[in-house]
Amino acid sequence: MQPLALILVSLAGAVSQTNLFGHVLIFPKASPTAYIPLGTKNKQSLQSFTVCLRYFSDLTRDYSLFSYASRTSDNEILLFRSFPDVYKIYIGGTAVTFRVPEKEKKWPEWVHICTSWESATGIVQLWVDGKPLPRKGLQKGYSVKAEAVILLGQDQDSYGAGFDENQSFVGEITDVHMWDHVLTPAEIRLIKNNEVLPLHPMDWRNMSYEIKGYVLLKPSLCPVYRAPQATQEEEL
Repeated sequence: MQPLALILVSLAGAVSQTNLFGHVLIFPKASPTAYIPLGTKNKQSLQSFTVCLRYFSDLTRDYSLFSYASRTSDNEILLFRSFPDVYKIYIGGTAVTFRVPEKEKKWPEWVHICTSWESATGIVQLWVDGKPLPRKGLQKGYSVKAEAVILLGQDQDSYGAGFDENQSFVGEITDVHMWDHVLTPAEIRLIKNNEVLPLHPMDWRNMSYEIKGYVLLKPSLCPVYRAPQATQEEEL
């Protein structure tokens, strides 16, 4: 299989390509106009993939986390959070559901998630905070279409458009990565802990993106970014 080839594109304005390590994208309020196009476009179909990201939100409704739309399917790949304890993974417009045990918590927490899929077996995996859920099957033999529009913050109901404020993301997103293969459990643990993997097509440390609407780029407050010395001093 040929490696996933990605090229920079401009959807509607200048594209920034930046090392975003230690920074977050903040979506301060519900909006149908706030989103982040990721300035990449795959030139070949995908037979497998892994997507990982970290998010922080206190929403009590459904919302989109990662939207990859092709010209033939608005949900070519979609990572969707259904309140209160369900994740839906769409491949080629068809979904599987993963139920996560709800934590007893009084305060919002950062969540790290990875999902992967391979055409040969149809197996979909979901990892939440480094823990795998039971694997499921979806779209065996399918090829994820090329020339996609990839967005953060909105669920695409058409190619690069069709946004619904009631499904928009409100909160913070960071550490977004995508590979054209299935990561191993050891690699997923490394990514969760912000360890460095070899440069890959969609890498938070070399990300091409645009800011559309009311979205802000700010330093992260996520504990995973705190320096070890500072953490030790706080514990004294």
